Amino acid sequence: MRRHRGRKTAIRAARPLGAVLLTTLADNALAQPERAIQAFGTAVNPSQLVSLSALVGVTGFAVWAVIAMMRARQRAETESGELRGEVARLKAVADRTEALFNGDDQRFVVWGAPGEAPTVTGHMPAACGAPADRGAFLAFGTWLSPDSAAELDRGVGRLRERGEPFTADLATGAGRMVEASGRTVGGYAVLRFRDLTGDRQARAEIEARYRRLSGEVEAMRSMLSAAPMPIWLRDADGKLVWVNAAYAKAVEAADERDALLRNLDLLDSGSRATIVNAHRTDSVFIRRLPAVVSGSRRIFDVADIASPTGSAGIAVDVTVIEEVRATLRREIEFNARTLDQLATAVAIFDRDRRLVSYNAAYRSLFGLDTPFLESRPDEFTVLDRLRAGRKLPEQADFRTWRTELLAAYQSLETREHWWHMPDGQSLRVLANPNPQGGMTWIYENVTERLDLESRYNSLMQVQGETLDHLAEGVAVFGSDGRLRLSNPAFARIWGLEDDFLAGRPHVARIVAACRRTGDDETLWTRFLSCVAGLDESRANLNERMERADGTVVDYAAIPLPNGQTMVTFVDATDSARVARALVERNEALEAADSLKNAFIQHVSYELRSPLTNIIGFTQLLADSGVGPLNPKQREYTGYIMSSSTALLAIVNDILDLATIDAGIMELDLATVDIARTVESVAEGLQDRIAEKHLRLDRSIPAGLGEFVADGRRIRQILFNLLANAVTFSEDGGRITISAARNGDMVEFTVSDDGPGIPEDFIGSVFDRFASRSRGEARGGAGLGLSLVRSFVELHGGTVEIRSGEGRGVTVVCRLPASPGISAAAAE
Repeated sequence: MRRHRGRKTAIRAARPLGAVLLTTLADNALAQPERAIQAFGTAVNPSQLVSLSALVGVTGFAVWAVIAMMRARQRAETESGELRGEVARLKAVADRTEALFNGDDQRFVVWGAPGEAPTVTGHMPAACGAPADRGAFLAFGTWLSPDSAAELDRGVGRLRERGEPFTADLATGAGRMVEASGRTVGGYAVLRFRDLTGDRQARAEIEARYRRLSGEVEAMRSMLSAAPMPIWLRDADGKLVWVNAAYAKAVEAADERDALLRNLDLLDSGSRATIVNAHRTDSVFIRRLPAVVSGSRRIFDVADIASPTGSAGIAVDVTVIEEVRATLRREIEFNARTLDQLATAVAIFDRDRRLVSYNAAYRSLFGLDTPFLESRPDEFTVLDRLRAGRKLPEQADFRTWRTELLAAYQSLETREHWWHMPDGQSLRVLANPNPQGGMTWIYENVTERLDLESRYNSLMQVQGETLDHLAEGVAVFGSDGRLRLSNPAFARIWGLEDDFLAGRPHVARIVAACRRTGDDETLWTRFLSCVAGLDESRANLNERMERADGTVVDYAAIPLPNGQTMVTFVDATDSARVARALVERNEALEAADSLKNAFIQHVSYELRSPLTNIIGFTQLLADSGVGPLNPKQREYTGYIMSSSTALLAIVNDILDLATIDAGIMELDLATVDIARTVESVAEGLQDRIAEKHLRLDRSIPAGLGEFVADGRRIRQILFNLLANAVTFSEDGGRITISAARNGDMVEFTVSDDGPGIPEDFIGSVFDRFASRSRGEARGGAGLGLSLVRSFVELHGGTVEIRSGEGRGVTVVCRLPASPGISAAAAE
């Protein structure tokens, strides 16, 4: 068909414009012959003949040309008929070919010369996703998948530029597969699309899936090879068939091939056995296992998946995570313990408003039981429980109050609330939103703080009033040496004006205003150094300043926190004078006391010798062997004996007191039988008891035993007590002496039913030379009870006396069973 079209075009090109013109002229000459002959006859001259000859020649040539043209035209018409027949035949063939193309579910795209629009022919089913419109069909990216469109563009580019044929299975947007085949035919680039159905569709899908899977597997293998965690593959027999570089490094192999050749295992035999046993029931094994890597123990999250052909595993090093988790666990436990130690109640709710953490103070503050808190109740349930237990402030509209309270969950800032509870407590409640959601509630019990603040404010007012009314001057200096606080007494002592002190002057200015000529400059220098010096020790300073005008000021500098210093000033002029007078008096008293002691000792010793002689000679006179005495002489001798014995007892008592006062008396400790000691004392006073017809009751429990003491002094104590009771008891009276144990103490009690001791005299009965008549009994020298107290206190005991007028006297001496010897004599 194309060959005939070429011939027709050549015939058309063979008809020049001149031939067309000649034909036109010949046609005119044949149509008018007579006019030509007439013209020839009239023209007979030579010039006309030449013109005629030329005309005849031209006419002949025109006739010939017309005849030739007519023949050519006839041949052209014949060839044209043949060509039309050929065109019809070729058209029929093309129609049949196009019908065959359209019936075979395929479509062709043909590209000719560059810049020429492509020819599209054929038909593809709509189900495959290819559009019927020519323009839409050529926009391959609109109906092919992106990967397929890109692959087709690359193939078409190589086909049109270099004539490289290609065949590709492409995926459409409808999920179908089409085959694209590109070839060059006679200088044309032909691209054929064919819908794949049946086996070809399945095969194309399988091939596409194979290519996709191959690419994925290759990408995955590359990724696994470069992965930082050990990965391995095993065959059905459990032998390693593939490992990555991280695995080889972990087992200390040269490379992956070395690890496979030596079959080096990352996990120990126990862990591998655990994996094999787990695969018997489950193909997926995930567990945290230990492994030794480069000589150190590491923790891995191991995932091993079994398949019919073998298994694959991966180990993720979680040692750091485990350490961080352990650290976090310890931190959480520490924080929980810390929270439990806090007095402030803390409760943490998550984003769902459920309780996730609390401390002991929270549970104790609201009286909530542990099972309820451990059930993770929500905020509404907790508030309802607190409301039922009267643990919330009383509210007129509880729902509105609760809604406003829980609006803190939508806030980004910390909110503060004050709860005044029905039980009188006051809580400062802080709602602190968590960045991850949820809320931390902090309940600070400020009841005591508010009470303390109130009392503090009252105390500050009282202290202010107290400072203002103190006779002692007080001044507080700051760390910069300037006056911060002072009271009126400070200004009065130093004669400073209020306006001057109101300007907060520096201590140097105050010293300059207070210093007088003749003052001790050293004292002022030390005072300045203590208040405004740079000494880090900042020790207390207590000194007395005697001024030139005779006044005496005692001051004390006390360092305070924050570098402040408090100084107190006392005008000690009068007290210094009194102190000097007291010192002088004390010195005089000490001298008098020393003189008294010397006199007593001298007199006592001087009296003791004559008394001993008097007693001795009196006893000699009373002895019948020396000579007979008349009754009157014998009576007088008895008086001398009793008076001398009493005087000797007084002298001995005075000597004992002097020894005690000198601090040189020592106890001769030994084991003392309590019952025997009491009996011996009672026997010594039996005559005096019988003389006054007294009744002596002894209360000594059996088995009372012994205790450690100075037996002589114990007898002296009991003798003085019993003698005192005999002296002040009335005739026919009753005296009781008893002994008992009370823990580690031994108690001796002597009581009588005499007239008793007046209330105003009980406090001085143990004083020396303190004596007062009771009833008809005349008071003694007043040394007995004084000695009793001194001897008891030397043993480390105590003396108690109970009496009243008309109720008798009871004296209780408590002595330790094992006394500690006093270092100094009792006063």
